[in-house]
Order: sequence, then C-alpha cells, then structure tokens
Amino acid sequence: MIKKAVIPAAGFGTRLLPATKSQPKEMLPIVDMPTIQYVVEEAVESGITDILMVIGKGKRAIEEHFDRSFELEYALEQKEKVKELEAIREISRLADIHFVWQKELNGLGDAIRYARHHIGREPFAVLLGDTIMESDGQPITRQLMEVFNHYHASVVALEEVDPSLVYRYGVMGGVEVEKHIYKVEEFVEKPTPEEAPSRLVIAGRYVFTPEIFDYLKIVPRGKNNEIQLTDAMALMLQDQAMYALHFDGKRHDIGNKLDFIRTNLLFGLKRPDMGEELRSWILELAESLKREQVRG
Repeated sequence: MIKKAVIPAAGFGTRLLPATKSQPKEMLPIVDMPTIQYVVEEAVESGITDILMVIGKGKRAIEEHFDRSFELEYALEQKEKVKELEAIREISRLADIHFVWQKELNGLGDAIRYARHHIGREPFAVLLGDTIMESDGQPITRQLMEVFNHYHASVVALEEVDPSLVYRYGVMGGVEVEKHIYKVEEFVEKPTPEEAPSRLVIAGRYVFTPEIFDYLKIVPRGKNNEIQLTDAMALMLQDQAMYALHFDGKRHDIGNKLDFIRTNLLFGLKRPDMGEELRSWILELAESLKREQVRG
C-alpha cells in the first residue's frame, strides 16, 4: 500500500523568468489556484496524505501557502466572506505536509535522495511539482498505484508525443503486457527521433520501490553534471523489473510559458463562473485574427 508521496519543487524555473525570479514556478496560478495545490490534491485524491516536498532557496511561499494564515482568516471572518474563509482553511487541512531543503540544485535524482529518511523502506509516489495531470476517471497517481499493487514493481507514467519532440524527454522502450501497460526494457534520455525506442515518454508521475534510493546513491552524474533520475531508473532496471503505464488522461507542463498560458485558458474554460464569457472572448479574438490575416 502506497502511503507516502514526494513532490520535488526546488528548481529555479528559468524558463519562466522573470516571473520566477522571486516567486516559485510551482506557485504560479492556474486561474486562481497555485499549480502545486493541484499536484497535492491529486495525491490526496489518490489516497495519499503523507507528503514530503523537496524545496530550495526562494521557495518559502510554498510552505506559507500550505500553512494557516490567522490574520487573513480573521480579516475574512470580519468581512463575513464565508466561502473564501473555508477555501483557505481547507488548504492547510489537505494533507500532512513536510518540507526538506535541497541545499544545492544537483538534478531531480538528487532532490529525491533527500526523501530517503522520510520514506524509509516503503514504496512511494513521486509527483513533479510543476506538472498538472488531468483525468476523467481515477487520478493518474492512483492509476500507477494500481499497477504497482498488481506487479509489485516500480511504475512510471507515459504519454505519447510527436516523434520530433522526443529529444526533450526520457523515452521508454518496452513490451506491452496488458492494454497500455508495458514491461520496461530500456530508458533513453533525450534521444534523437532516430535513436528513440518509441514515442512514449516519461510524464512526471512515478511509483517507486525504496530500492531506487540505492541506485540514486551510486549513479554517476549525467546531463549537466547532475544526478538524473532517469539514469538511476536505467541502472535499477538492470537488477529488477519495472513497468510503465500509458495513462488515461492529459499532462499540463506549466514549466514553460506557452503551456502555462494554454493551461490557464483550458482550465478557465471549464470554470462555471467564467467559462462562457471566456469562450465568447476567445471566439471573438479568433474572428478578429482571421480578419487581420485576410487583410494581411
């Protein structure tokens, strides 16, 4: 049974500068809720309420967001803003959240190493703090947990991308053993389209056996002289089976500007308080852009 999750959230967010100079990228809002709250809610909806966040310099706002703000609560109480008051109180009740500081930015693998003492010898989930996962059914993390419970081995989430984009990701090569479930044969980090074993790439959600820490301890530094999680996974794959799930859902990576804007629009369209108005504006904008194109 998976009881704990790790959320790495220590990176600088350089692709979103200057917005992330003094504000964590994980705190950038999708409509009116910080990205990392969506991630925490996915873990909670998957049945996990013991969460360790790995943060770094300039990330204090994340801690403050999940703590209580008595001054704000008092102000809302005085103004009788009951709905807003309950919403912010609920944030601090979401889960039992712990924090550990990554002293130096040495890669995703290094960030996860900081969770070793908290996790102990239990299996655990990893949810990247700048990636929101959408699903019409079970949360993606829950889907991974069910695969883990069946195979008793580490599981990684996969999504399919255009071949021209595989160079951005860790790519899985493997054999399909059930519909959308693969037994992994190899991981290739950021290959060319010709080198890629498939179009299925690692998508920001994992469930690991605790042995991953043993491999993170010995794996050589990889790209950018950092401890790469994919490299440790490839090393572990030599000794034990790993599986991958081509999940049912959609990934939103808010770590780059274009996807951040797209995600805000997509989530805004689903909001009952603004969806119709936003949809009308987008249609008007589209018509205006078409007219400009014709004139041009």
